[in-house]
Amino acid sequence: EAKTLRSSCLMLSLLSLHWALLQLGQAFPSTSDYLQRGWQRLLEEGEGCAECQPEECPVPRGCLAGTVRDACDCCWECANLEGQICDLDNTNHFYGKCGEHLECRLDTRDLHHGEVPEPQCACLSHLALCGSDGKTYTQICRFLEVARAHPDANLTVAHEGPCESEPQITSPPYDTWNITGQDVIFGCEVFAYPMASIEWRKDGMEMLLPGDDPHISVQFRGGPQKYEVTGWLQIQGVRVTDEGTYRCFARNRVGEVVALASLTVFTPDQLNLTGFSLPKPHTTPEDYMESEEDYY
Repeated sequence: EAKTLRSSCLMLSLLSLHWALLQLGQAFPSTSDYLQRGWQRLLEEGEGCAECQPEECPVPRGCLAGTVRDACDCCWECANLEGQICDLDNTNHFYGKCGEHLECRLDTRDLHHGEVPEPQCACLSHLALCGSDGKTYTQICRFLEVARAHPDANLTVAHEGPCESEPQITSPPYDTWNITGQDVIFGCEVFAYPMASIEWRKDGMEMLLPGDDPHISVQFRGGPQKYEVTGWLQIQGVRVTDEGTYRCFARNRVGEVVALASLTVFTPDQLNLTGFSLPKPHTTPEDYMESEEDYY
């Protein structure tokens, strides 16, 4: 009788926990799947692992991170994807295990934001690779997700490293305006393999910028992502004659691409007539990158 009472109390506690987790899952929809899977595992642990009968196991479907054994090491279930919450060790079976080429890690970056770090699945590799579809994947985990999502495509790894392709302008220069005497910066961020070179031109001018004009300068640097390069065109003390359309040319041995942006220049008298006020000027590429969204 005592054993039966303990079992009944355990089941009642688990059912109460189940209800509470469901309420929490409704408050936070992004975690509901984890919570549902978690309380199911708790119920299974409460009942104990029965004799394994593989023929009675449900067939997992749509597992983009592959499959792993359940808490009883009997049936297969969907593994957790990159970025999903996971169990740090094998003694806990609430959130689940990470999939192929993934491991469960604590994201210590949360500490810098005053948040409690939570374990998440992270890919073991950060090397780009080229798929048989001609697309570059940032790492093997992303490639496997796509391959499992489209099994009929028979996607395979063509080779390590990115696919050779013409440049892609991931962040183009944007139209802007300023008052004479102020500074202006255009930015152009490009992804390509082989790495691209960037050139700046102004419509109506044959020469590459900056040419021999001392108030115009260009800068380049790798990043912010791998296989990317960013270029800036800076005009110090803009003049009315600087008004026009500027073009960012990115090229490698595979091809080239161009993006353009216009510059409108006002004199102080024109600005007073319009009644507009200028945003804080960005005089260096560092200023541009720190507040790029506000600048545009």
